[in-house]
Amino acid sequence: TSLISLGTEGRVNQSSQTYVAYAWHSVEGYSKFGTFIGNNTDNDGPFCYLGFRPRLLAIKGATEAYPWFVFDSARNPHNLVDKHLRWNGNDAEATEPTGARKVDFLSNGFKVMADEASLNGSGDTYVYMAWGDVPFKYNNTF
Repeated sequence: TSLISLGTEGRVNQSSQTYVAYAWHSVEGYSKFGTFIGNNTDNDGPFCYLGFRPRLLAIKGATEAYPWFVFDSARNPHNLVDKHLRWNGNDAEATEPTGARKVDFLSNGFKVMADEASLNGSGDTYVYMAWGDVPFKYNNTF
């Protein structure tokens, strides 16, 4: 819980190189970090329970070379959320004209609504990071 071990892998622990590491943990009603398995189904992908409506959501394939796709409720105040940033890509803000990369922000989590391999490949594992808009336990919407 207080120690990070990098081992001897050169891509993350090479002598005389500078690295940055971020270590987060889930805080009920505020943030959640986890994984999901893709099903490659358009408009009916995996649902991830967060306990709040996302304000910022980042998704990346765990083993693929795809960039981080970052969605937020400021760029898309209404669903479906398809405008996104790529933290480690060459482009700035992007909107998929075909709706290939899109998610649904729900009051208690998010649902992937794309059949694009970079977000929802069949059997692929994806990691996500989410920070809340209105914590579900404080939301008085019925």
